[in-house]
Amino acid sequence: MVSTRLDAIDRKILAELQADGRMTNVELARRVGISAPPCLRRVRTLEETGYIRGYHADVDSRSLGFEVQVFAMVGLESQAQHELSAFEEQCRGWPLVRECHMLNGEVDFILKCVAPDLSSFQSFLTSELLTTPNVANVKTSLVIRGAKDEPGVPFDILEERLNKTA
Repeated sequence: MVSTRLDAIDRKILAELQADGRMTNVELARRVGISAPPCLRRVRTLEETGYIRGYHADVDSRSLGFEVQVFAMVGLESQAQHELSAFEEQCRGWPLVRECHMLNGEVDFILKCVAPDLSSFQSFLTSELLTTPNVANVKTSLVIRGAKDEPGVPFDILEERLNKTA
């Protein structure tokens, strides 16, 4: 998807929904300066084209008892496409793995994991991740604290860039 296919109103809709996905369509329409029916049509189009992938609550994992957050850097023995796809599919099945990203460089994948406690993560690491076919090595880093956790994209920077090219 190329952002130039979106007009300024579409980008405003996305920015507003990114900030507050629970607002009503009437409130959204008011904030972006159009009436409710075309606003709803635009939102549905943004959903259908994949610009909006879903709506969900931002839950506090620590408050819910997931005290441990770990980044696991995974190196594979083979980077053949079928091996990469197999590892990604395996990651989708692990509940403790919340994010999985393939990287360029020394590490093949980085996984963001959460666990209720260190022993739960260690159990996952030793009985599942390290025993997965094609996994050559895993390095882990325990998160001490987070300084920023901002989902989405910075729409103000996108707007600045688009205004400079216009």
